[in-house]
Amino acid sequence: MDEDALTLLTAVAVAALAAFVVGWAVRARLTARARRRQQRFFGLPDNSECLLVVSRDTGTDGAVARNDVFALLELAAVVKNCGAKAEVVSGESTRQGFGERTEFCLGGPMSNRRMAAHLHSLLPGVRVNTDSEPGPDRGAFTVGSERYRLENGSVEHVLLARLTAGEEGRPVFLACGQRSIAGQAAVRYLARHHVRLARKHGSGGSFVLLLRVVNSQAYGPDVVELVADVTRSATTARPKLTTSEEN
Repeated sequence: MDEDALTLLTAVAVAALAAFVVGWAVRARLTARARRRQQRFFGLPDNSECLLVVSRDTGTDGAVARNDVFALLELAAVVKNCGAKAEVVSGESTRQGFGERTEFCLGGPMSNRRMAAHLHSLLPGVRVNTDSEPGPDRGAFTVGSERYRLENGSVEHVLLARLTAGEEGRPVFLACGQRSIAGQAAVRYLARHHVRLARKHGSGGSFVLLLRVVNSQAYGPDVVELVADVTRSATTARPKLTTSEEN
């Protein structure tokens, strides 16, 4: 190999190595930036702690509902990516305020006392029909003046919310579904679309979304539609109804 060819080969190798180093540095910077954005949205800086609050499975003694377990796995991946730590607790036993640690609360108000408290305190415009007797409105959500009924296995609604207690408070995420599979669908939606949600609502903004899970008996938690952004109506207290109006 003559000297010119060797010089050209060396120059090409150096240029390729330089391009690789620059590309690696750019990718590392973009990855780090995306991770910081994710940490800000979820309120999970490095080595922070969060609560995963789960409901009890109806008819069992302290067991976690099957779909809540799947939702926890989705959240565990989010927590790990943020470099944080999680503590799983029952909504029946949690006795603490909110804002000090990020919280993910799963389940409906009947099976999760913590969720019932959050709905009452943070979402006064939401009412959940908790009647034990069968009927067309059993499990229905009323948000503002709109009612959303449950159709088992066909149409199930879930409220996905990010709420904060002041500028310095860590967020509370709620996944309140008409069935547990709807809660799992909401958590999956949150994990997959957190970048878009942060762009639309801000990394520290509050929102309440009403989602619809379509044909869960065939598609599980995978087919989810956004029904509406109900932040205003959900966070605004409803006027008290008379006995006749409630019936």
